[in-house]
Formats: sequence, structure tokens, C-alpha cells
Amino acid sequence: MKRVALVGNPNTGKSSLFNRLTGLSQKIANYPGVTVEHHVGRSGAGGDAFELVDLPGTYSLVGRSPDERVACDFLDGRTSGRRPDLVCVVVDACQPGRGLFLLSQIVDMGIPAVVALNMVDEAREAGVSPDSERLSRAARGVPVIPTVAVTGEGVDALRTAVVAALADSKASTSTIAAVETEAGSTWRAARRADPDGKDPNESARRYAWVRGVLAEAGWKPPLGVRPSTDRLDAWFLHPIFGFVLFLAVMGAIFQAVFTLAAPLQDAVESAVATLGAWAGTVVPDGFLRDITTQAVFPGVGAVVVFLPQILILFLLLGLLEDTGYMTRAAFIVDRPLRAIGLSGRAFIPLMSSFACAVPGIMATRVIEDRRERLITILVSPLMTCSARLPVYTVAIGVLIPEGATVGPFGARGVTLLGLYVGGALFGSLAAFVLGRTVLRGRRDAPILEMPPYRLPEWRAVVTRVWHRGWSFLRRAGTVIFGISVLLWVLSTYPRVDVPDGTPPAAAAAARLHGSFAGMAGRAIEPLIDPLGFDWRVGIGLLASFAAREVFVSTMGVVYAVGAGDAEVTEAQLEGAFRTAVHDGTTVPVFGIASLIALLLFYMIAPQCVSTLAVIRREAGGWGWAALAFTYLTVLAYVVAWAGRQIVLAFVG
Repeated sequence: MKRVALVGNPNTGKSSLFNRLTGLSQKIANYPGVTVEHHVGRSGAGGDAFELVDLPGTYSLVGRSPDERVACDFLDGRTSGRRPDLVCVVVDACQPGRGLFLLSQIVDMGIPAVVALNMVDEAREAGVSPDSERLSRAARGVPVIPTVAVTGEGVDALRTAVVAALADSKASTSTIAAVETEAGSTWRAARRADPDGKDPNESARRYAWVRGVLAEAGWKPPLGVRPSTDRLDAWFLHPIFGFVLFLAVMGAIFQAVFTLAAPLQDAVESAVATLGAWAGTVVPDGFLRDITTQAVFPGVGAVVVFLPQILILFLLLGLLEDTGYMTRAAFIVDRPLRAIGLSGRAFIPLMSSFACAVPGIMATRVIEDRRERLITILVSPLMTCSARLPVYTVAIGVLIPEGATVGPFGARGVTLLGLYVGGALFGSLAAFVLGRTVLRGRRDAPILEMPPYRLPEWRAVVTRVWHRGWSFLRRAGTVIFGISVLLWVLSTYPRVDVPDGTPPAAAAAARLHGSFAGMAGRAIEPLIDPLGFDWRVGIGLLASFAAREVFVSTMGVVYAVGAGDAEVTEAQLEGAFRTAVHDGTTVPVFGIASLIALLLFYMIAPQCVSTLAVIRREAGGWGWAALAFTYLTVLAYVVAWAGRQIVLAFVG
């Protein structure tokens, strides 16, 4: 099947055009060695069908940014082993110069091209009536098709033009005046000679050609380009009102991700539990039933429960992006974040991580610079997510008496707020250090082009949300599921026989003690003893890699709280914490110092396999996940140890 690449500047409606051309017959793909996603779809039917590849938005093909390198490598055939048969260049009808600059580079590569002159409706409103036929003649015969991707205007004509260009090899040989023969070889030679695209003569030559094309086509810049956008920006980018509005918008997103997903998550958990109970009645008794009801369904539930947050987050991010507000938000917070080595684009992913690091890390896709994106990914787990709350609640309940106050505020609430603030402060410190060590590099100011305000194209938004959700379930879910099963096996085997009549909770504790997980807990006890923890806490630390909140239920089994499979209540576990002592002693396991250490450890430690799996997925390899796990675990250990020593020095 013929392959067509869809290329264009950011904010030209390229993704909307891709959705119009492909409908639902599309998928997300990653070519070998490439971490930036490509959207691949099929357009047309029968013999006229072709494969359409939506490449990242780019202004140039000289390879100065990761997205530019991805686009250039794909067009040059290095990414997938073949060059595209044709390139469809999406050009903004209001500002065609930059798109034509990109077109000149593509034509120089010797690849056939068709131009989609998009958003002609906005050009008409601005007083411009682009003449596509004159523009095509001026561009030496490259077909130019006017389109409005949001409404579908001109999409059928564009598809027809692409099919015709694919069928006629001569239609692709148009060149600009200064293009030499052997275009592909010439382009490669030019890239080797000037890999950063800094040759002023080269840029001047291309811009001279662009000006000549526009002049020959009779194009004149609009007198008042998008005046409504200018009026709105006077408010939305105002030093005071703009910042207040920004806080309101970000707060609304935070609350939506945090609260709107809660009933959906409860429904998902209930559905998984119901299906698990049903499976327990139809699957034959024995190993198969145990692994189905205790590993498969809990493992799947641990993955699916994040889906509502992901869908809500990407729906809201898609709306912000399509309306044009995303860039304004990045502009407003750019200066304070730049002090720690990030930019305004990192704000929303970090904020989202307060609800859950998984969708927060996935939201880093809005960050174009790979270095900044990696820093944001690596510090996102330090934002206090909702999964830490069960651990915090139990530990704070044991540490601070009910009714204690700090001034007019409850001491427990103040402590919880301190943990949230502490995570953010350590995240800022980590970003500062990573940006000057592991990810040291040039800090270029991002180009924040302010797109016009537009009504969202719902079809494109919903399609993106669907694919993001499915990508999460299909890729991250498999990793999480596998490790969940592994943890179940480790905590179940070898089987330990207990006397008949043993209470269920005590029997579960005995089995856990003799399992591989129990052995592991005892093996790491010397390592965690400086934190005041014993082997039982070690089992909880290991088990909570499945999900941080698993620590609470694991401690319930370890201390024989509750009735076997019944859910452990907070009051029961707090009582067990207060009475727990180290083996053979009367020394409490959970004294003030060790509780402080536990809180500090969980404030920083990456106790969540789903987070590590998504880091692997989004950063592009297990090496980055290993780096996050290592530095966060070491930092958590050192901070917890230091906190315990300080408390012991003052309290004893």
C-alpha cells in the first residue's frame, strides 16, 4: 500500500485533517528506536486506499528538536526503512510563509508533495481569499487544495488530489528554481554540511523563494489577523486577571481529575470485584481458581482503575489544546518553573500527578523538548498522589492524637498538607539537580506561538482520548499485570501448612511468614532496620510495589488483623500498629521516630509498579525507569533515616 506522510507546522489543524481523512481506521505506532508516537491510518477504499502517517508538528527539517529529527528521519527513510511515496504538507492559510518554507525542504528531498491549504475559513474572516490555483502555479505545479478540517470542507478534494499524485509519478518532480539534480543526495549532503540549519545563505534562499511564490500568487497579509484572539489575550494574559484565571482553570482540572473520576473508579473496582467473584464460581477449584481470583482480577483491576483519570485528564487537556489556551497557561507559569530547569509546559503534567502519577506522566506528551520532558517524567512521582493517602491516614492516625491542633487547624490535616508540600519541594530540588547532572544540556527558551482561540473539534478530541486510553490499557497494563501475578506467586509459595482450627487471619499471617515474600522481608530487615522497620514492614514495602495502598492491606495480614480476606478497617490497623513490637523485645515497631520515617519514605519512594511501567513507556526504555527507581529509593531512604535521627535526638 502506498504511504503518505502528513507534515505541517504546529497549530495548523494537521491532526484534525488526519482524523477527517482516516476516520476511526487509525492506530498509534512507534517505529524501532523512536519514542515519539506516530498516528497511522488508512484513507480511501479499494485500489485508491493509502496509508497516512501523521508526523509530529514541525517548523523545519534540519533536526534541531526531537520532533524535527523524527519527521526528517521518517521522510528520509531511516525510521521505517522506506521513504513515503508522497508528502501532504498542511499550511495555515492565514500565515502560509512558514508552511511553504517547510514545503521547500521537502521538495528539495525529491519527494512528491501535495499542499493542504487549511483553515481557509479563518483566512476569509480575516479578509484574505487565498487563490489556490495561482499558489499552485507559483509553487511550480505542486497541487494546492483549500481545506477546513474542522468542517470537512475540501477533504474529499484533498483525498482525490493525493490519489492522483500517487498515480502520476511526474506530478511529484516539481522543484523550486535553485534545486539541483539528484535532489535526495543533495539534501543529505546539505544536512551533513549544516546539520543544525544555521547556514544563513540556505535560510535566505528558501525565504526568498517563499516570498517569490506569495508575490506571484498575489497573496497579501491580512490587515487584522484574528482580532478576537487579540482581545481575549488582553484578558487571559493580563498580569493579574490572567494569573487568577489560570489558577481557576488549573484548579478545575485538578478537582476534575481528582473527584470526577472517583465514582467512575468505584464503579470500575466494583465491576472487577463482581467479575472476580463470578470467576471464582466457574473456575475449577485449585491453583487455577487461586491465580484467577487472587492475581488476574486484582491485577487487571489495579490497571483499569486508572482509566477514568486518564480519560478525564486527556479530555480536558485536549479541550485546552484545541481551544488554544494550553500555550497561554504555559506562558503564564514559564518564569517560576524556569528557575528549577523546567518551563511552563511541565506544569499540567506535574499538577496532574497529584491525583495520580500515571496520567501525569502520560500528560508530558505536551512537552516538545525531550530533555525537559524526561526531567518532568522523573520528578512526577514526587508529587503526592491519592494512592499514598491510605498509608498517610493510618500512620498519621497513630502518630497524632485525634483532636490535636496547630493553632486553629487540626494537627492531622496540617501534617497531611506538609507531606503534599514536602513532595513538591523535593520534586523542585530533583528537577534542579537532574537538569544540571544527568540531563545537563542547553536550555533553549521554548517557542510559544500563540494559536488563535477556536472551538474544539470534538471528533478529534474524542478520538485522541480513545487512543490514549487504549494505549494505556494495551501497553502499560500488560507490564503491571505481569508483575502483579509475580507478586502473588511470591506471597503464596511455598505453601505453608497450618493447624486446623487456626483463625483465618492468623493462618494468613503464618503462610505469609513462610512464603518467598516473607523470606524476602527477613532478608531485607538488616537494610531497613536503621529506619526502625522490621521484617513485617519489609513485606509491606515489597508488596506495595503493586500499588502503594497495598501496604495497608498487607500490614493487616502480617499483624493478623481482621478475618482473612475481609477488608481491614483503619481503626483495627491503627490498634495493631500501636501494639506491634520487634521480635523478642518490648520495643515498639511504630514509635514516633519510625512513623516519621515511614511517612517520609512513602512521600518520596517510587512504591508503584504502574508508575515505573509508564515511565518506561513514555521515556522510551527501562533505563529511565531504573534511574527513577534508584534515585527516588536512595533519596527516600536517606531522608527517612535523617528524619528518624532528628526525632530520636529530640524525643529519644
